[in-house]
Amino acid sequence: MAGVYDEGRTWLEALPTTVAEVAERWGLELDAPYADSYVSLVLPARNRDLVAKIQFPDRESQHEAAALRLWEGNGAVLLIDHWPEKHAMLLERCTPGTHLSCAGTAVGLTVMIDLLPRLWVPTTEPYGSLTAEVDRWVGSLPREFETAGEPFPRGLLNEAIDVLLGLAGSQGEQVLVHQDLHGDNVLSAQRKPWLAIDPKPLCGEREFGLSPIIRSDEFGDSREDLVYRLDRLTGTLGLDRDRAKLWAFGHSIAWGFEGGQVLPRHIEMARWLLAC
Repeated sequence: MAGVYDEGRTWLEALPTTVAEVAERWGLELDAPYADSYVSLVLPARNRDLVAKIQFPDRESQHEAAALRLWEGNGAVLLIDHWPEKHAMLLERCTPGTHLSCAGTAVGLTVMIDLLPRLWVPTTEPYGSLTAEVDRWVGSLPREFETAGEPFPRGLLNEAIDVLLGLAGSQGEQVLVHQDLHGDNVLSAQRKPWLAIDPKPLCGEREFGLSPIIRSDEFGDSREDLVYRLDRLTGTLGLDRDRAKLWAFGHSIAWGFEGGQVLPRHIEMARWLLAC
């Protein structure tokens, strides 16, 4: 853990210089960063309809630029330029930039159903595989569970591990998947009505790509809302309901720990998914 903190401190100390270098390279007059950018620094330009994104080097976002390049603006924000050495990207600016999470369930799910097939491009390299990601989750989950004080029955954890391993070894066609596609990562824009941002790209089967939408409560926070999302997404997109349900269950547990603590809402969603 100390290594991660050291890397973060080094990145933060260099950030003012990096921002200045990025602004000079791309001829940008940069405004203050967006308040809701967390892992990366995202700054709009005053003089051009663009934004600069400076990433903290992280495994999950390592191939973000490659994913955006592959999509070519079809369902996602356009990548204008990339400076790999500085982990910096020049992106089109989404205006007005309203989050899809503000649009309500009916609009939100309709937009997601339109975006998902555009993003599911058959590919393999250079992206990480869902199979390898499952191996990492399975390897770390028992430790995270114990660090958090074993906050729910171990049987639920063991079931999630078994489910994830079974799904990973029996996948269908491999496509590019936006692992964090929820309503706050889709923005209203001018070029297209809605565009996805901030991918954590993986190669995996389509059913997994529904997980963040199913388990996110921005389009309804009840058990009935969750089942509705599962049924509408799988039914409209012609996907295997049971596999999508189990992926969402496993993903909820895998992403259910943060900073040594459990995220209770993730565990509640996981229990609902097992029962539906």
